[in-house]
Amino acid sequence: MNKLPDNFLWGGAVAANQVEGGWNKGGKGVSVSDVMTAGNKGAERKITDGVIDGYYYPNHEASDFYSQYKQDIALFHEMGFKCFRTSIAWTRIFPKGDETGPNEEGLKFYDDMFDECLKYGIEPVVTISHFEMPYHLVKEYGGWRNRKLIDFFINYCEVVFKRFSKKVKYWMTFNEINMIVRKPWKPGGIQINENENKLQAEYQAAHYMLVASAKAVKIGKAINPEFIIGCMFLHPTSYAATCSPDDVLAHVKKLQNAYMFLDVSVRGKYPNSYYKFLEKNKLLIQTLPEDEAVLKEGTVDYIGFSYYSSSIVIANPSNQDKSKGNEISGYKNPLLPASEWGWQIDPVGLRITLNWMYDKYQIPLFIVENGLGAIDTLEEDRSIHDNYRIDYFRKHIEEMKKAVLEDGVDLIGYTPWGCIDLVSAGTGEMKKRYGFIYVDRDDKGNGSFKRYKKDSFYWYKEVIKTNGEIL
Repeated sequence: MNKLPDNFLWGGAVAANQVEGGWNKGGKGVSVSDVMTAGNKGAERKITDGVIDGYYYPNHEASDFYSQYKQDIALFHEMGFKCFRTSIAWTRIFPKGDETGPNEEGLKFYDDMFDECLKYGIEPVVTISHFEMPYHLVKEYGGWRNRKLIDFFINYCEVVFKRFSKKVKYWMTFNEINMIVRKPWKPGGIQINENENKLQAEYQAAHYMLVASAKAVKIGKAINPEFIIGCMFLHPTSYAATCSPDDVLAHVKKLQNAYMFLDVSVRGKYPNSYYKFLEKNKLLIQTLPEDEAVLKEGTVDYIGFSYYSSSIVIANPSNQDKSKGNEISGYKNPLLPASEWGWQIDPVGLRITLNWMYDKYQIPLFIVENGLGAIDTLEEDRSIHDNYRIDYFRKHIEEMKKAVLEDGVDLIGYTPWGCIDLVSAGTGEMKKRYGFIYVDRDDKGNGSFKRYKKDSFYWYKEVIKTNGEIL
């Protein structure tokens, strides 16, 4: 094979909370993202106790996809998308999260949106929970600290699986599930209390989410055996800083800790290193006897993952500069350039990552996030010249192709992140743009929401048209 398969899924990716807007329309409830203010490169987003007057919440209107999805999907079709990765906003279906019956208006929105995709032959790739869990579940139950969340999540899954069983084939349960032990607010609705054991709270929530994911897989397969259900993983690509055995071991330990989530999702059991980690940190995770069987029976069909950058691991760090990354940070690699937000640009790291995961798990992979956040300039003639983004994608796609064609990795598709400009999950900024399509909106909520095609739009259209042959 000297070219990508004809059924390779080229597309783009967004998340409901970062692109839809319409935060209080159609019966939608408040989500954990709806109480996050705007931030910037130097300031964290503030989490408020509910929606409070006087604060600016960029996710409330986001990119107005809720109103303009038909226009946007037509633009995706013009680019030639074979698939579109998005998420369902949990709070559009269950505004509070613990209701017994769903919100019909929310279901109707996704019915119409998926129909619009299918009209153009675009395959929906749907994440069930992507940083938009109901805020009510945080206030009433403590978020994913509470085992009751499993039942609420499964009730939600069952509703969407049944409703969209003939429209959606590709699913993922939780976005970047390993984020729960990094920054637990967005995936789990957890803010660590002053006297709370941080690791205990995070790893207890992780167990509940892994059980919920496995149960969702089982239920989904029972509803439609043709469903292809995956997990979604933030890959912390990194290298040992030196050939010192201590640095190499530190790097091995970092990957072991992260891969625990894939070990459970793909193989259905925790690795021995996980139990040693619990023992070392004196963590006591509450489980039920049936959890072991649930995890074994609810393994995934593929691994979806995000890849943006890489870092290095130092066993005994001193005053080394930290690097930035997708909700993670390591140490700066002196051999790599970085984006305006400090994310180190490492195309070869994508090939390495694909090889690592495929060698270890031997199931299909799906690159569902990859991209460059950058400041774009809208010229007087409404053009946007983003050659830096084209260069980023070209180099990453070249390495992706090598992984498939030279290394034998089984890869389903490639969906660059933020195919249309959206709110940054990390900083809440709009000026940190990822898209092929420019959205007229700034960091203070000003703008017309008009869409403009960037140079990368036309470039990616040619990439898809030639199945990656012309880059």
